[in-house]
This record gives sequence, C-alpha cells and structure tokens, in this order.
Amino acid sequence: MLGIDDLHTYYGDSHILRGVALALPASMSFGLLGRNGMGKTTLIRTLMGYVRPAAGRVLWEGRDVTGLAPERIARLGVGYVPEGRGIFPNLSVRENLLVSARTGPAGKDWTLERVLATFPRLAERLHHGGQQLSGGEQQMLAIGRALMTNPRLLILDEATEGLAPLIVAEIWRVISQIRATGIATLIVDRNYRAVLAQTERAVVMEKGKIVLAGESKDLAADSIALMRFLGV
Repeated sequence: MLGIDDLHTYYGDSHILRGVALALPASMSFGLLGRNGMGKTTLIRTLMGYVRPAAGRVLWEGRDVTGLAPERIARLGVGYVPEGRGIFPNLSVRENLLVSARTGPAGKDWTLERVLATFPRLAERLHHGGQQLSGGEQQMLAIGRALMTNPRLLILDEATEGLAPLIVAEIWRVISQIRATGIATLIVDRNYRAVLAQTERAVVMEKGKIVLAGESKDLAADSIALMRFLGV
C-alpha cells in the first residue's frame, strides 16, 4: 500500500534522510524505532507532504505521491496523529472531531458515535474546548480526529509521550482495537517494547538510515541489536 524508494530529505544543508526505503502492505502494523534525532519524525513529515524530499519517491498503491500537499495525502486515506497532537484549542471536542469527518465504508466507518464509544472520556467533554482538556484527553481527541477521516493507514508519532501510565495503557488498548479493524498502522514511540508488541514488522533508524528491519517478535528477542541501536 505504502512504498518508500531511496528517500533523501534535507533541512537546509543538513542531510537528514539518507536513502530510506521500505514497504508497508495493507492492514499491516509497522513500527518505526530509533533514538531521538535519527530521522523518524522527518520521515513521517516527508510521507505526509510537510517536507519535500530532495530525491526518492513516496508511493501510494503504486502511484507516485511525492511532495503532494498534506490535505491531498489525507484524502488518499492516510490519517496522521502528530507529535504534539495539533488539536484546535478554540474548537470544542465535537467540532474538533467533525471538522475532519469523511465517509468510510458502509457499516464500518468511523462516525462521531463510534469514536465517542471508543473514547468515553471525550463523550463526557463533548462541549469543552480543546484547551480545557488534559494531555491524555487531547491525545484521545487527536486519535479520534484522525479516525474520523476513515483512514486506511493511521500514522501515530509519539502517541503516549508525557502521559500518565493509566492513560498510556488506555491509548495502547485503543491502538490494538484499531489494528483489529484492519487499518494499517505506522507507530513511532519511545516505548520500543510496546511498539514491538503492537506491530508485525519494524525498522530501526540511525542517522537517517534504516539499519535494522524484520519481524517485530524477532527484533524484540535480539537484545544485542537493541542495545546497539536503541541504547537499551
């Protein structure tokens, strides 16, 4: 479904992504691991069209979508939960959700009612402004808003960062539910064990390159490689 071919991205003179290549089939859960500053978020921002690569291609079902505007990438079926959440602080919870609503497959689409059933806390705060929510509630809102686009691929960048343990557990529970519906997921998170437990395949990035790739269960068992590339 998603293909990345020899991707190179710069910030000014800094060469951030250095020949990244990977493939993500439909319905697969995929982990993106690496220490801070290794290029994970830059890769996601390049996929989403926020950063234009200097070379290489981003493919969606075989179609070259390199450099398309973020809203066009979203319309193809890619939902994005950015680091920092990016909710609209002056809109209510209901408005934040409805602003991204898009019709999905009949009987299987993510409606407002379905999102609120998945996140009961949001139902209790439906008319609160985005700025009135706790960090955990804002994260739930960001995920719910992405689901309202009825994506075929959901990208989550540091979805549990800075949250209380109980909220973190709730977020991972919901991600597991989302995976079970057949939506493909691309997950970035500092908790590498949780990522490997929630995904089928994963890659590890170092200095803008993919240095390790394989089935998540195999990577989880390779303590030497994890120590080398993740420092754990």
